[in-house]
Amino acid sequence: MASTTLEIPKLEPSAVVVFGGTGDLMHRKIVPAFYHLQSSNRLPADLCIVGFGRRDLTTQSYRDGLRGALEKFSHSQPDESTWGELAARIEYFRGDLEDGESYQRLVTWLESLPGAAQRRGNYLFYLSTAPRLFGVVAQNLFAAGLSCPDGNVPGSRRLIVEKPFGEDGASARQLTSTLQRCFAETDIFRIDHYLGKETVQNLLYFRFANTICEPLWSRRYIDHVQITVAEEVSVGSRGGYYDHTGAARDMLQNHLFQLLTLVAMEPPASLDAESIRDEKVKVLRSISTPSPREWAAHSVRAQYDAGVVAGQPIPAYRDADRVSGDSLTETYVALRLAIDNWRWSGVPFYVRTGKAMTERYSEIDIVYRRPPEILFALGSKGQLQQNIQRLRIQPEEGVHLMFNTKAPGRSIAIPVEMEFLYEEEVTKQLPDAYERLLMDALMGDSTLFTRADEVEEAWRLVDSVREAWASGSSCTLARYAAGTMGPNEADELLARGGCEWISS
Repeated sequence: MASTTLEIPKLEPSAVVVFGGTGDLMHRKIVPAFYHLQSSNRLPADLCIVGFGRRDLTTQSYRDGLRGALEKFSHSQPDESTWGELAARIEYFRGDLEDGESYQRLVTWLESLPGAAQRRGNYLFYLSTAPRLFGVVAQNLFAAGLSCPDGNVPGSRRLIVEKPFGEDGASARQLTSTLQRCFAETDIFRIDHYLGKETVQNLLYFRFANTICEPLWSRRYIDHVQITVAEEVSVGSRGGYYDHTGAARDMLQNHLFQLLTLVAMEPPASLDAESIRDEKVKVLRSISTPSPREWAAHSVRAQYDAGVVAGQPIPAYRDADRVSGDSLTETYVALRLAIDNWRWSGVPFYVRTGKAMTERYSEIDIVYRRPPEILFALGSKGQLQQNIQRLRIQPEEGVHLMFNTKAPGRSIAIPVEMEFLYEEEVTKQLPDAYERLLMDALMGDSTLFTRADEVEEAWRLVDSVREAWASGSSCTLARYAAGTMGPNEADELLARGGCEWISS
């Protein structure tokens, strides 16, 4: 197969202002992403990156700190020449996120930077702050004239919002209302880094660009679908945050539902952002809100006990720093969901995620109905294996197909696998999710970002299951040992449907 090179899109000169510019995300993800974009010549000449923070730093000391982070977090050894080119773009602005006067100073300061004329008022504001400050920063930008929801300003004014987008449906709606008073909805980019992963993006092509796939993805041929996002890491030092959040709000509401919608959506009218996002919302709207009694049968929540992960002992969740000794916060969740539409009626969708599991991986498994066995009844031992299409998102991104064939020299069927791995077909390093998402935001392409109505529909389901758990009449908190793939109750959830989890 011929090798493939990555397309390099055209980006307009802009100033990217990162609020929370001295924080962890800037060091771990944002600067490494910009570095690799610079390395592959995908940044326009006059793009400027501004870190907004409270610390008393000079631009040079700020650059030095980011250079150290790049050494630690880049997926390749940094090149000094490339870093020098990127560092020349980086500026530091000292200000207070909650002080309106800081934003007034920011306006004048941005206009004084070299290249401001070439940027023509194009700004991308990145909210890498505590969630409670999302609305505060947006309102201060609006008050300073740096945003305008009706577009009556020169250039583009776009806003990237990190997760979590609200703590529940009510807070998400309130945040949306605040942001939409300051920015047009089309200029609000709610980021979910899972959507930047190459395999996730390829779902649209895999489904709709291949005649051998699209007609088969329906209730006629599919037995069930499994979506797994397994994390090897424990809660670690994030106990204070996590004990307030839990797996349902941390992972289910965003990552897993994003994958679910892309698997189940109908063909969009076109590949423009709104057509694709329309179809994703339709999927969530086709999932009716289960009652507490239904959630009792179709959900599992669990918390990890002490165990061993990758050879290292892991204390029980309740023994982690800043976690309550009697915490009922779930570190694992598994659901059985029903999409009540023409394509998927009667096809169960099983989703699961958890911390301190056997290994770290994310994948989608499309499990086909078992074929009739009358032809092979005499020669085969046991049942024929079901065909499985596996889309591995991380690690080792790729597509796998499991099918049955005859064993050489014997009259029995054996399962074999074909695979496509991205790393073997692409001549360059696959872009990190943040590289793709930053480029799309700079271009104004919101395809891989979440729209307000999609957020609300996802919260509807998460709020419903959490309310059922809190009622005490639904699902008790199960236990699983760290280093396993979850509790026995999750296996029983699938066994009631006549199937079992597919291990990695």
